[in-house]
Amino acid sequence: IEDLPTPCCLIDKAKMQRNIARLSAHIGSLNCTLRPHVKTHKSIEVTKAIVDAGNVKGITVSTLKEADYFFKHGINDILYAVGITPNKIAHVAHLIEQGCDLTVVIDNEDMLSLIFEKMAQHNCVFKVIIELDTDGHRSGVNPHSDALISIAKHINNNAHATFEGVMTHAGESYACFTEKAKQDMAAQERDLTLHAVKRLFEEGIHCNTVSIGSTPTAFAVDQLDGITEVRAGVYVFFDLVMAGLGVCHIDDIAMSVLGTIIGHQKDKGWVITDAGWMAMSRDRGTANHPQDYGYGLVAPSIGRNTCYIMSDANQEHGIITAVSSASLKSPSEDQSKSQTESQTQVSGDIFTHFPVAKAIEILPNHACATAAQYDHYYVVEKGVAVDKWHSVTGW
Repeated sequence: IEDLPTPCCLIDKAKMQRNIARLSAHIGSLNCTLRPHVKTHKSIEVTKAIVDAGNVKGITVSTLKEADYFFKHGINDILYAVGITPNKIAHVAHLIEQGCDLTVVIDNEDMLSLIFEKMAQHNCVFKVIIELDTDGHRSGVNPHSDALISIAKHINNNAHATFEGVMTHAGESYACFTEKAKQDMAAQERDLTLHAVKRLFEEGIHCNTVSIGSTPTAFAVDQLDGITEVRAGVYVFFDLVMAGLGVCHIDDIAMSVLGTIIGHQKDKGWVITDAGWMAMSRDRGTANHPQDYGYGLVAPSIGRNTCYIMSDANQEHGIITAVSSASLKSPSEDQSKSQTESQTQVSGDIFTHFPVAKAIEILPNHACATAAQYDHYYVVEKGVAVDKWHSVTGW
């Protein structure tokens, strides 16, 4: 890998396959199926590996460009899991007319009336799913609300649409740091979704699809009766956020960014790499974690008491500094001085560890955000780049 142009994105194939097998086995043991969220990797090769592991039905995408790409590569059953807008209906209609089994998402009646106008201009029927808000995280309809019933009825009564079911995403699971918290969130996500299904059933409205999911809750859930599918994405690669939540170990992270050391700033204790935030992404997902890894963690960690992190980043430059393991815990104001002293104490040999021209691997905070910076990955087996997988980018 030292001969690869940097910065570039690496996938450890063996780790990826283990991660995929782990969730596939778990969801299969609960007699349910996965609808993997392919926005994490945007790659047909990775998707094929997920399908090969079993317990998979269809995929989830976050852009219509992803839908185009995966449909072109033979995947027909696709959920576009971002609220649909009128200016995308023509694109959706084109995919449906080509034979794609595409489902779109809605969560409010104002948008529904606007998309109905656009749907009427096309000679096809649009499958629509209602997004639920089960944790106050982002979008969605309250499962207890009258709006849920009203939206479902309006979809069913429209000649150009058919009501498919409900979905939710427990995004607040990304703030669950204990096993109990993750289990409670998983139960809440499942139970509120089933409550919505029950309310709809009582109104004579059937849900073909009952879809839940996030990576933390997918691993934490212990019973899925009544749920038709689980959606998760980042589990394929994992990242520092997932490790910080205890969903995986740092050694399970299958994605890294390869950078090259381009210089030293010895008076500051800095090592400079050619992988900046354009290579890592701006995501600072560990900033509020007990252990903050800046823009990424250099792997493997060198020594039990010392770690190296990308503590700051510019567009094409990353600043690597040494920190003691103890100082990785986010300090309060009165601890900030001791952290600075600790960094100074452990940075003395950083220049020996990282001479100029050395290649380094940096683990990302958020695999989805980092992967989105690249249109291809180098697949690594036992330290050797053995393949190059392309991905789809943009909207």
